[in-house]
Amino acid sequence: MAEPMKTWVGGREVEVPTTIPAIRAALPPERRAAFDQAVSEASVMEIHAVLRHWMFEAVPDPEADAIMERLAGEEAERRSAA
Repeated sequence: MAEPMKTWVGGREVEVPTTIPAIRAALPPERRAAFDQAVSEASVMEIHAVLRHWMFEAVPDPEADAIMERLAGEEAERRSAA
């Protein structure tokens, strides 16, 4: 069996779910139907990206989310100024 995948969130090491049942279980209940639908509708060519997206949604990182929101805001400002 492979060693579990881990990442750092808020200064602590956390395990990242890597199977469909584990990803689903780690999601908030209100997101599970969207996960099920995304997995069901994904083609063979898309499933890896779909699972990767949901895998990281299941392990939220507020610091990384804040950085991404700031960068998106800065990009929107640059585009509106151009």
